[in-house]
Amino acid sequence: MQKLIACLTILRPRHWIKNLFVLAPAVFARELFHPESAILAFKAFAGFCLTASAVYIINDIRDVEADRAHAEKKNRPLASGKLTVTEALVTMTVVLLAAVLLVSRMDPRYVAMIAAYFVMNLAYSFKLKEVVLLDVFIIAAGFMLRVLAGAVAIQVAVSSWIVLCTLFIALFLGFAKRRGEIVSTAGNTSERKVLTLYRVEFLDQMLTIAAAGAVISYALYTVAPRTVEYFGTDKLIYTTVFVVYGIFRYLYLIHYSSSTENPTNTVTTDKTILTVVLLWIAACVFFIYFA
Repeated sequence: MQKLIACLTILRPRHWIKNLFVLAPAVFARELFHPESAILAFKAFAGFCLTASAVYIINDIRDVEADRAHAEKKNRPLASGKLTVTEALVTMTVVLLAAVLLVSRMDPRYVAMIAAYFVMNLAYSFKLKEVVLLDVFIIAAGFMLRVLAGAVAIQVAVSSWIVLCTLFIALFLGFAKRRGEIVSTAGNTSERKVLTLYRVEFLDQMLTIAAAGAVISYALYTVAPRTVEYFGTDKLIYTTVFVVYGIFRYLYLIHYSSSTENPTNTVTTDKTILTVVLLWIAACVFFIYFA
């Protein structure tokens, strides 16, 4: 039983929340309640969850020694000794085979994108995560691929404003993660070489730019003529208040707590951010489907 729990833990199911970006095109294309499209969208979501889990295992295998020296990461299955490298490799193989079987008959463009996501993350794990700025942009590219893949999976067009907004949000979270890592290590950045190339002041500037870009691109999407015409309402602009408040709340946490080293934990444990996200989703669904 302990081995099974360790195998499930190394998949990092809590991080699957990131793959909800795959479902964004279905929501904004009014396809969420169409059974055929909904099934394809959730298959696309599951495909990214399985692929991402395989990448997490590869990361854990590569970083096992560094994780053992980290205050929190030392509790991961590999670093703590709950799983051996061989057992982790077997788990990764099973997960990858499941992903291949799941997506093999989907739109070839989706298959190409999820394959690109996997290869890109391999490159990130073995080299690119040590290249300043590019490390964060690779993370952002992964989120953009999620949105684009979600669109081609159900064969709908996706607004360029949504893709751009996704880029800025991902950059915002990525730079916030780097800042949190520097603060949490109190300047001792030996465990991550790339952290020696960042400074808190520089990251604060990047956060300001990314936050502004996310808010502006989302606001412009809600009032774009194509958006208003497609949804038949100009009320989507009112959902911008949730986006602005959520970003401001996250900025507050960045400067007044140490919780932003892990953006996933921040989003899922901070009650205010979680409430704002749920309200934003509810407002979007109301205005898009029922207004």
